[in-house]
Amino acid sequence: MEQHTKQRMLPIYVRNLIFGVEDGLVSTVGFLAGVAAGGVDRSYLVLSGTVLIVVEAFSMGAGSFLSESSSDGSEDRNQPHISQSVKGGLIMFVSYVLAGFWVLAPYFFTGGATGIFFSIFLSIIALFFLGWASATLTGTRRVRRIIRMITVGGFAVLIGVTVGILVG
Repeated sequence: MEQHTKQRMLPIYVRNLIFGVEDGLVSTVGFLAGVAAGGVDRSYLVLSGTVLIVVEAFSMGAGSFLSESSSDGSEDRNQPHISQSVKGGLIMFVSYVLAGFWVLAPYFFTGGATGIFFSIFLSIIALFFLGWASATLTGTRRVRRIIRMITVGGFAVLIGVTVGILVG
């Protein structure tokens, strides 16, 4: 593969990594905080969180593969592009799973308000580092990117908790 093609494909990996981690953190912490705020048992929270993470990670990975493999008209079995699309989908899947289990981890040990607190805390830490890494990789302002990552994650948690309290 020539150097130009490698440089062109690198953003696919970076984009999938950032999107996978961000969505794995934000979707999972919002879901978990909402369900926990609804007062469910810790074992149900761990089960439902695990199912959510695995199903969403697969869906995101498959969606990444399908969109990347069809984005530039390479449905003609362009083998190098299909290979890159598979790798992009795998990066999306793995990054989502790792991020999701990062914020599910506190619920393996505790539930209720303590679990919510530690899950949100771990999410904010991860979003901080993701914002920093994203800014570094894209050459943008770090503070702005970090604030945006944490703000988006905060809204997801707020929505999840609100729905959990209202429905629960």
